Amino acid sequence: MKLGWMAAVLAVAPQLAGAQTRPDQQAFFGLYKELVETNTALSSGSCTQAAQQIGARMKAAGFADADLTYFSVPEHPREGGLVAVLKGSDAKLKPMLLLAHLDVVEAKRDDWVRDPFKLIEEDGYYYGRGTVDDKAQAAIWADTLIRFKQQRYTPKRTVKLALTCGEETTFAWNGAEWLTKNKPDLIAAEFVLNEGGGGRIDANGKRQLLAMQVGEKAAQNYTLVATNPGGHSSQPVPENAIYQLADAVKAVQGYQFPVKFTDTTRAFFTATAKTVPGEVGAAITRLLADPTDKAADAIVSRDKAMHSTLRTTCVATLLNAGHAENALPQRATANVNCRIFPGETVEGTLAKLQELAGPKVAVTANQPLRPTAVPTPLDPKIWGPAEKLAAKHFPGIPMMPVMSTGATDGIYFQAIGMPVYGVPGTFIDQDGSGTHGLNERIRVKSLYDSRDYLYDLVKAYAG
Repeated sequence: MKLGWMAAVLAVAPQLAGAQTRPDQQAFFGLYKELVETNTALSSGSCTQAAQQIGARMKAAGFADADLTYFSVPEHPREGGLVAVLKGSDAKLKPMLLLAHLDVVEAKRDDWVRDPFKLIEEDGYYYGRGTVDDKAQAAIWADTLIRFKQQRYTPKRTVKLALTCGEETTFAWNGAEWLTKNKPDLIAAEFVLNEGGGGRIDANGKRQLLAMQVGEKAAQNYTLVATNPGGHSSQPVPENAIYQLADAVKAVQGYQFPVKFTDTTRAFFTATAKTVPGEVGAAITRLLADPTDKAADAIVSRDKAMHSTLRTTCVATLLNAGHAENALPQRATANVNCRIFPGETVEGTLAKLQELAGPKVAVTANQPLRPTAVPTPLDPKIWGPAEKLAAKHFPGIPMMPVMSTGATDGIYFQAIGMPVYGVPGTFIDQDGSGTHGLNERIRVKSLYDSRDYLYDLVKAYAG
């Protein structure tokens, strides 16, 4: 979640004191610690082990074997996951699904100040890879169902939990995708609660904002390739693969996809325009009235997050060219990473890139192909309880709907007709708390406050 630019437009309020003092919090800590300290990085870890450990805790709490479904494929035995089901009392109500991923971004011990796969408490923080992304969410969801079972609470609505692997690496086997294609009945639900929302705190630990993710872009990579016969570098010719590729990459750089709005982004920008003073607020208002207003777009797009929220974006991320110092290049390639606006397609974006690259550069969409992002409805039945409980748990902190400029596994569930919402509640630091980077961390109090809020939120939806 990247929401740093919103801090200036929202009010702040102090956090309350105290965390990890109740017995139920201590029990949760054991689950969370075990999960963080289980290496689930693709290169050396095992999501399957993490899923089995959580499943064992759920069984000890009273879940039957029939309620727990472990899944993997023979080709990827360490990338398995778990689906758990807590049956509701009202068969007329469709289930809800809690979604989180167990895998984490790679973490090299030599680069970290602390061991990335040891949960270390220091200066009011928990440090470790996955402490935020996404093991905080996974632990809270599993802990919520364990508490329901221990308290003999029977929800009206069936509550399902899917813990998957493969979210952090595009070329990995993806458990969420596999479930939606191979076990759709197992995870079928009226709506999905996922990562992507949360909250922001400043350097002094004061809460700044809450956000619910309502929709996301689709991530897709494309390869641009220029090829030539090559030859001796002492006799250069106009047809040069590097120059041809460079021209294509510059054309991609210079193109701006058109401004578009979903219900979510329109609501977000409408709220933002009221709080941002001066020409930026006025430009947002003009752009809402006329998305083709280039002058307004230029002002709003000075902010990189706003720019990306308004449109599809494509950017060159990798280059490779040539084969020898003294030879004309025979081949030059570039990877272009696109974040495709909801409703726009992989194929449509490919066609635009081919147009920009020109006839001398081939453009292809890389596997795997992501589904088309579907605009998620800003449903009052979802928004209302979240906002009401936020006022109770985090008084005075405004909550806004946001569309993620990134991507989550939620897109696979949207593709089969299940709307996905990134829940608010987990407050992180302005720098993203080291997510995907070095020394990932979460404030101890933020974790336990989030746990309390999300427990109440699941209960509110479940009935």
